[in-house]
Amino acid sequence: MWSWVALFLVALCGLFLVAVLYVYGWFGRRPRTEPSFALPIGGDETGIDRQLGPLLGAAQPGESVVALISDNIEAFVARALSARRAGRSLDLQYYYWKDDLTGFLLTREIIRAADRGVRVRLLLDDINAGIHDRLCISLDAHPNVDVRLFNPSRARTDRFRRGFEMAIRAFSATRRMHNKLWVADGRLAISGGRNIGDAYFDAAELSNFRDLDVWMAGPVVDQATAMFDLYWNSTSVLPIAALRTPRKQYLPALREALDGLARTAAARFYLERVADAAAAGPGSYWGSRTLHRSADVRMAFDPPEKALMQKRQNWLLRELFPLIKGASRDLRIISPYFIPGAAGTRVLALLAGKGARVAVLTNSLAATDVAAVHGGYVKYRKGLLDGGVELYELKERGDFFDRHRMSLFGARNASLHTKAFVVDGLCGYVGSMNFDPRSASLNTEMGIVFSDEALAAELQSIFDEETAPERSYRLMLKDGRPAWRDRTNGSLRLLRREPDAGILRRLIAGVIRFLPLESQL
Repeated sequence: MWSWVALFLVALCGLFLVAVLYVYGWFGRRPRTEPSFALPIGGDETGIDRQLGPLLGAAQPGESVVALISDNIEAFVARALSARRAGRSLDLQYYYWKDDLTGFLLTREIIRAADRGVRVRLLLDDINAGIHDRLCISLDAHPNVDVRLFNPSRARTDRFRRGFEMAIRAFSATRRMHNKLWVADGRLAISGGRNIGDAYFDAAELSNFRDLDVWMAGPVVDQATAMFDLYWNSTSVLPIAALRTPRKQYLPALREALDGLARTAAARFYLERVADAAAAGPGSYWGSRTLHRSADVRMAFDPPEKALMQKRQNWLLRELFPLIKGASRDLRIISPYFIPGAAGTRVLALLAGKGARVAVLTNSLAATDVAAVHGGYVKYRKGLLDGGVELYELKERGDFFDRHRMSLFGARNASLHTKAFVVDGLCGYVGSMNFDPRSASLNTEMGIVFSDEALAAELQSIFDEETAPERSYRLMLKDGRPAWRDRTNGSLRLLRREPDAGILRRLIAGVIRFLPLESQL
């Protein structure tokens, strides 16, 4: 009898192995990924070379030039303009690239750049496996465009394979590339919290993100391109052509659709802003923002092996945490998804207990786009307030937003998406990393670390603007429970429950609070 049981178990294991091989496509052709690297920069070959030459020539050795871009329209223009003026290469790395108005307009810009002979490398996370495959296949059909996916699913269209793959890759499939990087000609780079999509560029109909990018030129761009090459050539990345059958006919159809979109009134608004900037000279790259020159600006990032749970000693949090713990006078944190955990709560309370001002801005329940994450944050709110930490929550809609048109389409609701901190008015960080377990342990993240008083002062000013009573609630303890101090139409009031949040959001946050899911949030 036991021999039959053993035989059955062996057969079952064999079937499981066959299923695994089927899911991963081991019976099909093995993808062969050719390595490629940033193109060498030479003199004044391109428009960007020539326009940035005087700016970089005036810099001291080792000095980078950076600017913070908080305005959403300027953030779109900076990207579109750099693509329009590129003559050598575009290296683009994003968590996701939406197929909406602004996503398609930027797609049109990179196709037009490729038509001029610019080499385009587009690296996307595969968070929405299969959903954007047609766009990726269409772009990849261009001889000057190469599209690759990070930690991709092998099952693109087969629901059975997709479901089985998710079952056997339950943990590895949740490890995503959260990086955001735009590099043009190896000369300038844009990085921060913005993905590519309408909500990041004031084109959404319902709610737009309040976000922050760093525009940069100089040595820090060399670090950014080196990071891009590291990811591009990593074992966690596959070409879209290895996952889906190439379709040459898709590209002409995409061109036609994009040209039609460009003639719409909504598109003209953005294209006219780009045209105006193009006529304004080199300063249009960074919009209306102040330029900062500093030799102490560097790109910090997780290695791509983080997706494989490797090279822990090089993870980004290990570099950032000492900066936070070193605060002696003032620490200001902006994080849309904020789950400090027990250890993080203790550290922040300890700093406050030593006399430092510790202030955190995150989303209110009404403003957040991920109510589940808010449920993870709620359990630490009282402990933070008890420990002397100042908590601010961005309003979904306040006096400021009512007075200012927030979108081309009239959307007045706002959601925080900036990820940044500044320490003692001396140093800080702007990037993709949230203060939550997912960013710490699951996603790959990146950002710019700086030590520069002028840059720190501007970031502090942004924090102060966002935490003004017209834009954010100030939390305080009332009878041992959190309460929200609000200023509306010039009058102060104290709210005793989550402001403006609907029943469904309250329910989601309330349930998540008691589930053992924090490590995934």
